[in-house]
Amino acid sequence: MIPVALSPAHPLHDGRTAQSPLVRALRAGTTGERPEITPVWFMRQAGRSLPEYRAAREGVSMLDSCLRPDLASEITLQPVRRHGVDAAIFFSDIVVPLRLAGVEVDIAPGVGPVMGQAYRTPDDVARLVEAELTTEALAPITEAVGLTVDALGCTPLIGFAGAPFTLAAYLVEGRPSRDHLAARALLRSDPETWQRLVDWAADLAGTFLRAQVLAGASAAQLFDSWAGSLSHADYADGAAGASTRALTHVADLDVPVVHFGTGTEHLLPAMRDAVVAAGVRDVVVGVDYRTPLDEAVQLLGGTVPVQGNIDPALLAAPWDVLEAHVRDVLRRGGVAPGHVANLGHGVPPDTDPAVLTRVVELVHSVSAESAAASGVEVR
Repeated sequence: MIPVALSPAHPLHDGRTAQSPLVRALRAGTTGERPEITPVWFMRQAGRSLPEYRAAREGVSMLDSCLRPDLASEITLQPVRRHGVDAAIFFSDIVVPLRLAGVEVDIAPGVGPVMGQAYRTPDDVARLVEAELTTEALAPITEAVGLTVDALGCTPLIGFAGAPFTLAAYLVEGRPSRDHLAARALLRSDPETWQRLVDWAADLAGTFLRAQVLAGASAAQLFDSWAGSLSHADYADGAAGASTRALTHVADLDVPVVHFGTGTEHLLPAMRDAVVAAGVRDVVVGVDYRTPLDEAVQLLGGTVPVQGNIDPALLAAPWDVLEAHVRDVLRRGGVAPGHVANLGHGVPPDTDPAVLTRVVELVHSVSAESAAASGVEVR
């Protein structure tokens, strides 16, 4: 049953996406029904690997591109047109909610998100958490989602937000970091200030996700870029509860939720549990390229669908090497209740777009081969 919180015109409500391969795969953990075709999309599929993306963004900054509804929609649609992927991922950045809430942040070319200041003291955090993400501030996002959903038809859109730990880590460090020493130090040395910060980040991320779902996204992904830097104990104490808090903002909407992080093999069950604790029914765990999918499925108890985990480095390998790898990923993903083929991280910017298109065709053809062998008609 579709919750009344979703508009009758929502793609999950009016039938456009409810039976799509992506949504069926994401819901397979509760329905027990895998789609005949393994759906495939790529993290960072809309981006620098596409010449049309570079042309569209010429002279426009990254954050401005995210906040111009017509441009954000066009960029989101580009890889669907070119590659024939089974889902669009909303073109955004994890720091967009910060910008919309009035935080001074920019994306420096070749560096990444850079804050106007680092937030490391109780006073810093107390001033920061006064900022709110209003409906008016979210208007460019909801407009862009609406434009995109109208153009996608039966292809689902995935809403996207950075997880609270990752947002908080950027705020504490002030810029990208390899080891997040300052964030981890704050988490342990001043847990009260850390909790205040990460709870605020959770509500920011959750509000951002909810706006996208209400505007038409058929699934949501919470991306914890830096969770892999945490020990299991630190994740439990300083991150898991905040991810749960963020996802309570969409739990009543009954959309499937994918939770993904990098370097998180030791955290996979805890990441699953963080989503379950929010009351989300259809839970999916993204797996990076470091962990074979069948091993990840075993770690997760064989109960939830998985997403992943083609190694992005192999997109530059000879086709026979990449093909064998993709087939192996699909074979290993076959032991999960459901599988969404994807990369184990984002598309490298120097990737040949033709290779991505060929991977999509391969994933679909392998699905057709499997269905034909079992006598199932592929729809």
